[in-house]
Amino acid sequence: MRKPAVAGSFYPSSAKEIRSMLEDWLHPSDAGSQAAPQALIVPHAGYIFSGEVAASAFNRIPKGHSYKRVFLLGPSHRVGFGGASVDTLYSYAETPLGRVPIDISVGKELIQKGEEAFLFRDDAHDREHCLEVQLPFLQMVFKVVPPIVPIVIGTERLGILRQIAEVLESYFNEENLFVISSDFSHYPSYEDAKTSDLFMAETITTGGLEEFLTALSQVRKKGFAGEDTAACGACAIAVLLDMMDTQGRDLFNADHVLYRNSGDSPFGDKDRVVGYNSIVVTRLEKKESGKDPSSDPLFHFSREEKERMIATARASIYSSLGIDYDGDDSPVGLLKEKGYGVFVTLHLDGHLRGCIGRFTSSSSLHSTIREMARSAAFSDPRFPSLSRKEAPGIEIEVSVLSPLKRISSIDEFKLGRDGIYMIKGSRHGTFLPQVAEETGWDTEEFLGHCARDKAGIGYYGWKDAELYTYQTEVVKESDLQTSRQDERSQVL
Repeated sequence: MRKPAVAGSFYPSSAKEIRSMLEDWLHPSDAGSQAAPQALIVPHAGYIFSGEVAASAFNRIPKGHSYKRVFLLGPSHRVGFGGASVDTLYSYAETPLGRVPIDISVGKELIQKGEEAFLFRDDAHDREHCLEVQLPFLQMVFKVVPPIVPIVIGTERLGILRQIAEVLESYFNEENLFVISSDFSHYPSYEDAKTSDLFMAETITTGGLEEFLTALSQVRKKGFAGEDTAACGACAIAVLLDMMDTQGRDLFNADHVLYRNSGDSPFGDKDRVVGYNSIVVTRLEKKESGKDPSSDPLFHFSREEKERMIATARASIYSSLGIDYDGDDSPVGLLKEKGYGVFVTLHLDGHLRGCIGRFTSSSSLHSTIREMARSAAFSDPRFPSLSRKEAPGIEIEVSVLSPLKRISSIDEFKLGRDGIYMIKGSRHGTFLPQVAEETGWDTEEFLGHCARDKAGIGYYGWKDAELYTYQTEVVKESDLQTSRQDERSQVL
């Protein structure tokens, strides 16, 4: 029996007090009123600060719904180590509300499958609070609490986090619930915390792992005074997002439910706060996930839709620079649809000036183009931010992507038709299909340059990397301009 370590400090030591406190916040949804969550992201601070936020996520579990297991993932606050510690020592975890069963057999399976990624360390669980504080919520929500699998992550190394996600991915299905324990910003001012925390929440709900890592870096660059971290459970969130990316980001909906920080509590101040978000991830039925681009890889965008794509990208960049734009960038047709991956490429005087994208998005195509255009102009680490002087001279190219397809042989790759995305350990990189035409490379050169120049795994590193292909529909501003000129010539 694992005895409670933080009862009486993070949450009440009396069962009566726990029930009284949580009953004010917990109001589970009616059975059948909405889909049961696949995952929750909830805070782990003292209940007086973050309990209401955590409860808002647990409320999304319909009354009477059950899971086979509950996987609890959170960061280690006391010891650092190179992997994830899964509890295989105790059969039960105890709180003042009673005991919760621990699925030791699954823990042992994870250690066996995970090689060095999974292990057991008693000191990682002994005094750790981030998982324990979730147990009373489970005990209040479920009549019979499913067996739990407590996992404490002791590293932020991306390569190891990907290994952890790879092992857990087979359990990431409708029969299990994943509870990700994470607070967000630590110790900035009240207003800076809101800026940081809401930005991170938006990134998680609209993007994947790559966008999440980029957002963490962007928050660090902003340098909010006093902020130690933008998400203390970033390691656990990264594992969740990697599993979602692997299965297909467009198969999930992530909903930001509630935000508070410790400055909102009568027991906190507003000078140094900690932020709390609750996010609920549900798995979509195929009929709910919107248009499936893989069924129509060319997408058949109309002329008007293509014009609006370019206008949307340019308007987004101009708005960030304070430049007036008189074009029509309102969304039409397929620009209102969700589920498309997008890359935006900028050229200036015939040379690359920025290229940023994402492979999936739960936002509309219009919103994704706006975001990627800003990122290409101001966040590509290879180039300085685009200036007001340069902006009118850029040529914009929007590439809309089909879903990623894992390939087992390079024979499945077709040069000029397919883009390539490769992953090896913590390193990854991609080339869009049009790079082949622009460079004149053959297949081996295309793969070799991507491996060396984009993924950083050496020229032949692609040979033992994970390889994915995708197709694009490319909308070039110059092509649209040429087309308009041809039309005017025909009229004349």
